[in-house]
Amino acid sequence: MAIKKQFLKSKPICKVTFTVAAKEANNAAVVGSFNEWNAKSAPLKKLKNGSFKGTVNIEANTSHEFKYLIDGTFVNETEADGYAWNDYAGGENSLITV
Repeated sequence: MAIKKQFLKSKPICKVTFTVAAKEANNAAVVGSFNEWNAKSAPLKKLKNGSFKGTVNIEANTSHEFKYLIDGTFVNETEADGYAWNDYAGGENSLITV
């Protein structure tokens, strides 16, 4: 799993590329407070090597909770900026700060 951040000079936006290894999976998405936990707004594309990858524009100078949704199962990012307890989910969510 990996996260790559690219800050734009012309706008207060950060292009965040999410990559998750899931060779056996059919579908993957990144969901979080930056997209109202909507899997349809941030699907990840399956690559030939079996990983999934996608880029999301996130407003700069913000912090968000997120998870990967892989074949209906929520998975945390191992390289997240941190983790936050979420009572609704009954577990920790990954954190990203841009």
